[in-house]
Amino acid sequence: MPRWRVWLIGMLVLAVIVAAIYFPILKRRLRQAAQVQQQSEEQARRELTQSLAANPGAPLVKAKLFWASGAEDGSLTPVTVDLPLSKDPVLRGKQVLNTLLAGPVNTELRTVPPDAVLLAFYLLPDGTAIADFSEALATSIPSGIESEQMAVDSLTKTLEANVPQVRWLKILIHGQEVDTLAGHLDLTRTFLVNAKPVPMLPAPAAPRGAAGAAAPAAGSPAGGKTPAPAQSNKLTPTNPPGKLAQPGGKP
Repeated sequence: MPRWRVWLIGMLVLAVIVAAIYFPILKRRLRQAAQVQQQSEEQARRELTQSLAANPGAPLVKAKLFWASGAEDGSLTPVTVDLPLSKDPVLRGKQVLNTLLAGPVNTELRTVPPDAVLLAFYLLPDGTAIADFSEALATSIPSGIESEQMAVDSLTKTLEANVPQVRWLKILIHGQEVDTLAGHLDLTRTFLVNAKPVPMLPAPAAPRGAAGAAAPAAGSPAGGKTPAPAQSNKLTPTNPPGKLAQPGGKP
């Protein structure tokens, strides 16, 4: 047998031995990484779904959620659900979106994948809602412009019906802006929710203590009260991404 064949057979045998040793290690590491990701998403799901019970004594509100109608034209139908919704628009947005993700009784009417998780939700001062979802929203949804558009429409219509302060919706996947949802629908833009949103309330001004109270101006009546400081219109969301602090590209 030629020497090169002996070397080739030896190298192949060595490669098989190395693969037999390394493959189980690689498989175990991939399984561990998947478990860590699943645990983090499950933790986020638990934390955000607890928002439904944030006001257990609050009266039930008839929330309107939009799922698929079952027709072949990709239309949506509103379903009324009694929920203890918060008056805070951010918490209220989490509540209705998590209920939408939980899905209807008829699973065939789902508009979003069952394993999709809402990781974060907050509002910018201009009424732009930032909704950060897990990767399952993009990877588990059927690819196609109709199914992708239906998913986004169900999100925007649900927010429009229940959170009137939201004007625009920006969708992120794991904190990142992606080009498309599942290969078709453009996610680099923001989606119109409400053309005439309810203005967000200004943040209340901090009360002034006795020590820091301003002295009455000269010529003012004795014992006159100092005019209350003007309220600030600045609202700061919790840890907004820098590039989205001033969203642009709205249609």
